[in-house]
Amino acid sequence: MGGGSHGVSLCPLRRPGDLKAIISDIHGNLEALESVLADIHGRGVTEIYCLGDIVGYGPNPKECIELVQKNCQLVILGNHDQGALFDPEGFHAGAERAIFWTRAQLERRGNEHLMDFLGEIPRTVRQDDYLFVHGSARNPINEYVFPDDIYNQRKMERIFVLVPKYCFQGHTHVPGVFTEGLKFFRPEEIGFKYDLGPEKLLVNVGSVGQPRNGDPRSSYVLLEQGRVVFQRVAYDVEKTRQKIHAIPELDNYLGDRLLEGR
Repeated sequence: MGGGSHGVSLCPLRRPGDLKAIISDIHGNLEALESVLADIHGRGVTEIYCLGDIVGYGPNPKECIELVQKNCQLVILGNHDQGALFDPEGFHAGAERAIFWTRAQLERRGNEHLMDFLGEIPRTVRQDDYLFVHGSARNPINEYVFPDDIYNQRKMERIFVLVPKYCFQGHTHVPGVFTEGLKFFRPEEIGFKYDLGPEKLLVNVGSVGQPRNGDPRSSYVLLEQGRVVFQRVAYDVEKTRQKIHAIPELDNYLGDRLLEGR
């Protein structure tokens, strides 16, 4: 596990107990990212962590990477970011076509610094009791931890044994809190707040650019003084959808599903 930036040029990290925003799964959705950043900065938050998948699916990979570079103090590598660098693994046909199109945009002359940035992002970072990954503590890039996995005791035990105390992750695009006692709480069930206590937790922060829990608004979390607060932010979904439809290499459904948060 990494304890630092592994070559990424980042601002000095404050302790995790300080106010920060944690975002994930932007997926080239510029309208969503701009709206989320405006919401974060409007709350006076100046420290932002990104848990990966800056690119993939969406029409603005270059602009999203540039905004993450400018605004985020910690960035974790996601599976779509890795797919843009190397051959994608385990992607369905639409996602594979989208990542090859994304790679072509990033390989254009003048964008070399963006590929270099992706290539330097760490897979995992630990700060004291806090672990930050894209997928899971066991497989930081590719493993999904879905709500139904609370019924898979062996899988969850093997993941939790690798968690120092609290693990923040994305990848599934479904926000919520997993407890070591094998419970999962959706944000709506807990009033969008959860206090960090003695029990080990996995916190999925949801997705900025591809929400998949039936709510088309972007999702992210605030972490302040031992409390996680889930946030939802509306953005111009139709504008992003039309951009996707205008790019032949991106399947229309990648835009259509944004309307329903699927």
